[in-house]
Amino acid sequence: MRSADTDTDHRPKIVGTVWGLLVLNTLGSAGAQTIVPLPRSLIQMVTMGSLVAAFALALLVNPRVRIRPSAYVFLLTLLLVPSLISTVDQGAGFGALFRCTRLALFVGTLWLLSRWWDGSTTFVRHHIRMYFAVLGSVAAGLVISPGAALPDLYGGRLVGALWPLTPPQIGQYAAVIIGLTVLLLLGRRTDRRSAAVIIALSLVLLALTHTRTATLGLIIALVLAITSLVLTSAAARRVFSWAVLCAAVAAVGFSSALQAWFLRGQSQENFASLTGRAKVWNALLAAPRTTTEYLFGTGLGDKSFGGLPIDNSWLAVYNEQGMTGIALVAAIIIVLGGVALLRPPSLSRACAIFLISYCAIASYTEAGLGDASPYLLHLALAASLLAAPAAATPVPTPETPRRRVPRWAQRSEVI
Repeated sequence: MRSADTDTDHRPKIVGTVWGLLVLNTLGSAGAQTIVPLPRSLIQMVTMGSLVAAFALALLVNPRVRIRPSAYVFLLTLLLVPSLISTVDQGAGFGALFRCTRLALFVGTLWLLSRWWDGSTTFVRHHIRMYFAVLGSVAAGLVISPGAALPDLYGGRLVGALWPLTPPQIGQYAAVIIGLTVLLLLGRRTDRRSAAVIIALSLVLLALTHTRTATLGLIIALVLAITSLVLTSAAARRVFSWAVLCAAVAAVGFSSALQAWFLRGQSQENFASLTGRAKVWNALLAAPRTTTEYLFGTGLGDKSFGGLPIDNSWLAVYNEQGMTGIALVAAIIIVLGGVALLRPPSLSRACAIFLISYCAIASYTEAGLGDASPYLLHLALAASLLAAPAAATPVPTPETPRRRVPRWAQRSEVI
């Protein structure tokens, strides 16, 4: 007789597909002009369709709805409450209700996937592979049409010429997979050749985006993650030492070039106002609000105020989900960060620290912590890395023999 779980060997591949569909859903529908014009309705159909497909596949692979306790997903579920209250009470319209439905499907899919969250780096590989595929499309657009990929409208910064992606999006994806790949390499969980290809291409694309938030987020978050491994990993100590030395040399020898890249040709006044963001923030905070709007916001929208992007996760949440949303998002960061600090040093813990730190840093100049977005997906990955290991597998019987794993496969794996 075959074991009850022997028919689930195909499930990891389906789980990876579900994760990839979640990544596709969070790419968004607004961005630069592409080589072949894509109607926004078509892009929205693809992104929303990918979320529906992800939920359906997750339900198919987990028909009994077996889930694992997760404070992160529980807090996301609670975040739906102020979103729905503000949408219904304020009469925000179909758009806000649509976004609430999208967030509900996103959270529901994470609940279904939580069954396989066991603290391993399996989902890290899914994350890297999917975002590297996205960056591959960006690189292909750059080769096919450099003019469309580096338009004057964005000051010559890299955009998606095949799929509408903005420079901050590309910078974010590049920074995240660079950090995760470096950590996998330090933990000897991948081979050097594939890691070198991913890191080199991502670094080039990150430099072409001129995205300061992603660059600073990568550096600071990676330093924090590697520091968490210093006491237990000789490789981490060597990398940390070399990084400090290289940073000192760069600060002395290339200070003017680094300053020019960082300013992107902007004036000191424009840089001080964070490229005009501060004006939008001040107007948002000065706007009058009713008690209901103060507590629950005005309903899920497009993360803008007065027709201009908010570009701050905390103010976007305050505007759309009120102080209740702010409290829940802060609880998410605090809980994940606290759990990460309490875990013993490990590669999974280091990856989680990197993701939490990066999202916290990026939240100052980018929105996304209150709605289905890449940032919530990064934090979901951190939650999967911090989950307790699954229960021990039963001793194999002659009917279910244990497969012998080659020694080389125990050390490293191609991403």
